[in-house]
Amino acid sequence: MAKSRKKKRTHSFVIRAGGSQKHAASLAQLVKDMRRVMEPNTASNIKERKGNKLKDFVHVAGLLGVSHLVMFSTTESAAGAKIGLRIGRMPRGPTLFFNVKQYVLTKDVLASQLRPKSPGSDFKCSPLVVLNNFNDPAKHVKLMATMFQNMFPPINVQTMKLTDARRILLFNLDSESGEIQVRHYSIGVKAIGISKSVKSLIQTNIPDLNKFQDVSDYVLKSAFASESDVEDGPESTVTLSQKYVGRGNNAKTASASAANSQRAVKLVELGPRLQLRLVKITEGLCGGEVLHHEFVKKTTEEVAELKQKVELKAKEKAERRAQQEKNVDKKKGKLDASSSSSSAAAKRKRVDGDDDGDDDDDSDGGGEEADDEDDDGEQEYEFDEDDPHEEEEEEEEEDA
Repeated sequence: MAKSRKKKRTHSFVIRAGGSQKHAASLAQLVKDMRRVMEPNTASNIKERKGNKLKDFVHVAGLLGVSHLVMFSTTESAAGAKIGLRIGRMPRGPTLFFNVKQYVLTKDVLASQLRPKSPGSDFKCSPLVVLNNFNDPAKHVKLMATMFQNMFPPINVQTMKLTDARRILLFNLDSESGEIQVRHYSIGVKAIGISKSVKSLIQTNIPDLNKFQDVSDYVLKSAFASESDVEDGPESTVTLSQKYVGRGNNAKTASASAANSQRAVKLVELGPRLQLRLVKITEGLCGGEVLHHEFVKKTTEEVAELKQKVELKAKEKAERRAQQEKNVDKKKGKLDASSSSSSAAAKRKRVDGDDDGDDDDDSDGGGEEADDEDDDGEQEYEFDEDDPHEEEEEEEEEDA
């Protein structure tokens, strides 16, 4: 019996829209890094084309279960190239517009580390979202926090497995500058209360003892411990209630003593890094009424006037759409009427043609009969001229 396969549901699109060719390579790499961050609930291998528009992605969002759109773009100005980031809720908004002040690619983050960590299977689980300093009662701050949380699947603390907590995505809001720092970390767990040399014996294979005369020299070298060997404080230690990834992190074997059950949590940065600044928030998907603008402030009267203009524009658009539909229906009716009249005329023409053919046949038959009669008359006349009895009488007169 064939095994049933679970359909992998996609929750987000990470794409790039337009931009200059000068920064196309770095922007494409940044898009790949963000797709990597949002795995496994994203379209990792989606390919954009120059002819693609926003509505193309909106049309397929419902079929694929896509709930959020993350779009990068670049614009050229006198001050230089600017990178923009739009995060929108499919299919009707709202949309957050950000200006990317700075960014660091994943490869640059790993290159700066002395011993970069290989993520392995960490990307098979969604990251844990951590929001720091988003306790401002302002509406735009609450909306940003809600948007960041809903970009990833929710977590049920009562039912989730400890092995699903592999990565952390941190959003830190600077209350003074209003900028948002985005960091991506991998979670590492290691034993505490033992020296670094003993940890290497527990967690790895047989170490290199070429520089030591006895194994005790290797174990007792903790007297000259470095800063990395210093035991972690109680604020960074946890007690494992379940089995976790890594050698020696099995809860059953570690629960033999209280000291061995304690583990230190280490975060290793994976990248990329982003520094964002909110520009505005719109009601629709990449458009519509502006709910909040960071740099442009308007009075209540101006907001009401702008809202009235937007409503009037929407009303005119609906009227034009209705008029276009009426014109299309009217044109279809004319086409149907002309096609029906042409078909009726064709039928009448075929019927008249059949009647004319019968009349011609009758007239042709009468002519033939008359010709036959004429021919018979001529034959009779010729028969009278060539009468054999008259010829015999003439011959007798000549003989006499």
